[in-house]
Amino acid sequence: MKNTIRFLILFAFVISCNEKPKQEQELEPDKASVAMETIKKIDVHAHFHYDRDYLPEFFKAWNMQGVLVDVALQDSTDIRRSWDDYVALAEARPGMFWLCSSLIGVGIDAPDFAEKEIARLTKEIEQGAKMVKVWKNFGMVTKDASGKYIQIDDERLQPIWDFLAEKNIPVMAHIGEPIQAWRPLDDPNNPHYGYYTQHPQYHAYQHPEIPPYETIIAARDNWIAKNADLKILCAHMGSMSHDVDMIAERLDKFQNMYVEPAARFGDLVSQNPKKVRAFYEKYQDRIMFGTDFGNNTPQDSLSTTALQEERAELDEDYRLRWKYLSGTDTVEIRNQRSAGLNLSEAILRKVYYQNMADFLKVGQP
Repeated sequence: MKNTIRFLILFAFVISCNEKPKQEQELEPDKASVAMETIKKIDVHAHFHYDRDYLPEFFKAWNMQGVLVDVALQDSTDIRRSWDDYVALAEARPGMFWLCSSLIGVGIDAPDFAEKEIARLTKEIEQGAKMVKVWKNFGMVTKDASGKYIQIDDERLQPIWDFLAEKNIPVMAHIGEPIQAWRPLDDPNNPHYGYYTQHPQYHAYQHPEIPPYETIIAARDNWIAKNADLKILCAHMGSMSHDVDMIAERLDKFQNMYVEPAARFGDLVSQNPKKVRAFYEKYQDRIMFGTDFGNNTPQDSLSTTALQEERAELDEDYRLRWKYLSGTDTVEIRNQRSAGLNLSEAILRKVYYQNMADFLKVGQP
């Protein structure tokens, strides 16, 4: 009898030592599907250029809203943007989307460059822009009149950052590319193999004139340091998605910096899941959820079957990322395989919704 009592006491002690506080408990597998529907979400990095009949039902089923992130492309004759398409979609689907404007450095040598850009951004903020995006044009594409690549910490841009900080408008920064852009494409399983095969203009390995990765990241870091009053959301994990330690180093150094993965989930999946999970746990208040998902084809140019397939693929893509963040099963994203992170429900609620709602100072419509 005494041995039985000793065993029960020892068993109870072991169980109590392994219990976690309620708010830190992991999602159990049988609760994951319920949580997926009940947790509010904001996709902070979306590119839906055109409306779809299925979008309201789809976003409602996912309990989700999105941020339409403008893309400004410089070509030989003009600057092409997504802004007008996004404004139209946001107006057509009120409460479903917020807007993010954009800035590139074309014409930076003009003495009134900053003044004109501030005037344009003022108008677009009045149209509903909650953020302004800068992207890899800085450092990799756009040059000034002297032929030098314009880095994001260029002093000629400073009046614009001062304006945005005063207006409390955050910046989404896609500066640089994954470090693999400066490496040869010798492995088809590289998570970026497909992108750089299709977009060789951004494969810096083929373009030695493009500044080194380290130069671009250093300019980005200097810009963040110089603008402590400006909230900065570094898209694609700050182009450091291959190494969560690099991201952590910057998050510790820059309190105005936040991150989201978008099209870099493959890089996260390629790393040790325990290490990535620890990263999410430590920085749970400064990581958001983004995908880079969207469309670029008008609905009336697609068949009913094509639209059904598009919706099914979109649903599967969102579901796969949910499984990675919330579950324990092995997932595969861009040829990379890893166990799910099994993040707690409290962290999922922050990453999927609350962090961005606080960042943009918005609420449920």
